[in-house]
Amino acid sequence: MNSFASSSNPSISSTAQLRGPVEYGFTEATAQLFREHSTTRWQEDPAPGRVVRLDRNRVLVASADGLLHLPYPAHGLVPATGDWVWLGHNGAGEPSVVEVLPRRSALSRKRAFEASSEEQILGSNIDIVAVVVPVDRPLTHNRLERTLVAAWDSGATPLVVITKADLAYLADDVVGEVILQAAGVDVVTTSAEQGDGLDELMQHIPAGATLVLLGPSGAGKSTLINALAGREVQQTGEVRAGDGKGKHTTTSRELVPLPGGAVLMDTPGVRGFGLFDADDGMEEMFGDLEELFTECRFADCAHQAEPGCAVQEALAEETLDPRRWASYLKLQRELAALARKHDAAARRAYQREWHQKVVAAERGQRAAERYKHDQAQERAGKGGKRRKR
Repeated sequence: MNSFASSSNPSISSTAQLRGPVEYGFTEATAQLFREHSTTRWQEDPAPGRVVRLDRNRVLVASADGLLHLPYPAHGLVPATGDWVWLGHNGAGEPSVVEVLPRRSALSRKRAFEASSEEQILGSNIDIVAVVVPVDRPLTHNRLERTLVAAWDSGATPLVVITKADLAYLADDVVGEVILQAAGVDVVTTSAEQGDGLDELMQHIPAGATLVLLGPSGAGKSTLINALAGREVQQTGEVRAGDGKGKHTTTSRELVPLPGGAVLMDTPGVRGFGLFDADDGMEEMFGDLEELFTECRFADCAHQAEPGCAVQEALAEETLDPRRWASYLKLQRELAALARKHDAAARRAYQREWHQKVVAAERGQRAAERYKHDQAQERAGKGGKRRKR
C-alpha cells in the first residue's frame, strides 16, 4: 500500500472509511463530498488530499499521512489553495494529483493588471472571509465595500476584523465607521499584541472551517496569524510611518492549521481588488439600494433626472449617502466593463449605444448651431429695420 492509501478497494463506496488530513479541515462532510465525486481516473488506492500551497513547479498537498510535494495535474482544473483533490499516480507511476473536486466556494478577483479580464482564484472551499481593517490608517470606504462584495460573492460568510485596537485613541472612530459601512456583517475588534478579541474571533471559526484573511500589507495579518496559531508561523514586518504601508511578509497563499481544528488561509497583501462577475455579492452588499429602485415611478428608471426617482429623492432628503451611491455606480461600471470584455454581443450593443449617442449629440449640436444662426439673423434683421426709421 502506498504512503497515502485510503482504502484497499479502488471503487469508493458510500460506506468506505476515507482517511484525509483532519488538521486541514477534513471532516465527515468532506468525506461525503469525495464519495459523491469519485474520480474517473482510478488509480490503486486513491486518497483525499487538500492543496496547502502552490509553488512554481509543484503543489504542496496535505494527505492523511503528511505533506507531499506533487506535480500539477495533467488534466482538469488548475489547482488553487484550499482545493480538495484526489491523490493517485500519474502515467509514470509517480504520486500525483489526479483530479480536483468541484469547489463549494471560491474567492476570486480580476487579475491585477488593468488590460486583463481573466479571473484569478485566490482561494477555494472557504467558510469565512475576514476583511482585515487596521485602525492606524484612514478607512478606505470603497475598498472595504468592494472587498465585502467579493466576499459575499465567493459563497462564504464575510466578517470584518479590526486589528491594532490597542491604539485606543483611534479605535473607537474606526469601529464606528466600519459598523456603519459593513451593515449586516459581523465586526470583531482585536489586538494581537495584547491578545484581545482572539477568543471572540475563534468563535466565528468552528472546527473544520476555513478562514481567509484579506487585507493590505501592513494591516497586521501576520501578527494576528501568529497569535491565533499560538506560534510564529509568519514573519512580521515594519510599517512605514510615512504612508502606513508595510512589506509583503507573506509571499504566497498557504493553509495554516489552528488549534481546535480550524484552518486559516493567509494571503499576501492585496493592493487592488478588481471585481469579477460579482452580481450576487452586489445584491448582498447593496440590497438597500436594490429595494430603493423598486420605489421609482418607472421600472426602467436610470436614477438621474427622471420624475419620481426614489434614489434622487433619497439623496435630496439625505437618507442616502452620496458617497455610497457613487461607490455603487463605480462598482457597477466596473462589472459592466468586464462583462463587455467577455461578451461580444454586449460589446456590440455598447458600441451601438454610444454611436446613437454620438449621432444624437451631433444632431443636437447642428440644431443648436442653426437655432443660434437664425436668432442672429433675426436680430440683425430687426436692427436693420430700426436704422431705416
